[in-house]
Amino acid sequence: MTIIVESGATKSDWRKVDASGQVVSRKLLPGMNVSTVDMDRIKEILSDGLSALEASSEDTLYLYTAGIVTETVRGELTDFISSKVPVRDIDIQTDLVGAARSVLGHKPGIVAIMGTGSNTCFYDGKSVSQKVMAGGFIIGDDGSGAALGKLFVTDFIKNLIPDDVAADFASRFDASYSAIVGNVYHSASPSGYLGSLAPFILSHYDNPYIKELVEYNFRRFIDRSLKCYDTDRYPVGVVGGFGYATRDIFSAMCISNGIRLAGFIPEPIEGLISYHLTT
Repeated sequence: MTIIVESGATKSDWRKVDASGQVVSRKLLPGMNVSTVDMDRIKEILSDGLSALEASSEDTLYLYTAGIVTETVRGELTDFISSKVPVRDIDIQTDLVGAARSVLGHKPGIVAIMGTGSNTCFYDGKSVSQKVMAGGFIIGDDGSGAALGKLFVTDFIKNLIPDDVAADFASRFDASYSAIVGNVYHSASPSGYLGSLAPFILSHYDNPYIKELVEYNFRRFIDRSLKCYDTDRYPVGVVGGFGYATRDIFSAMCISNGIRLAGFIPEPIEGLISYHLTT
């Protein structure tokens, strides 16, 4: 059978599928961004997933995860998986490759990951190349849920948020200065915390201040990332829950910037199952 794992910053989705594409088992586990999560923790998650899906020597494993920036990291993950379960074959790729295969299949185009974090690449139908580095939630991630959350809390602690929105926020979250700073600087997943605020922020999109905040986040992503690629020639495929949830807003902004869209996929795993069944 085939095991496909798609992991972002927030969660990893594990599926075991048979030759017909039928999902025979599934497990949701924490995310495994190898650039931001301790390797020991990642190995714990890998162990849990392999055990939950009862991986065996008859299985082929495809792992797509954020933060694969060196062959050393890829090799360490491969060696660890092999030490736990002697699966038939292991293929470890970046989340960008997973997103590209999911939303574009074998067709060329530009890929935009828009989830808790964000990233972009060009996909020629087989491999990916980047003109813009993501940077992570501290120095990048424009257009993402975490970036929107960062913009919001930055304004909130400086009393720049409209009173009615600020009051609603305080009634739903621990909005004390110490709690916000603690979640950003000392929690296990700062980007996850910031991204978790996005649904609340979007619920106030009819407020002119919030509308501008949301659109500012997307303008930065379009101007600083997407426009670095050949958007006149190739369409953009969007992957990620945040992008899917805001597809109407983002689509309108792309159209006004002359950017064609190839589609939106909330969960890359479904497209990856189809990709691997036809490859």
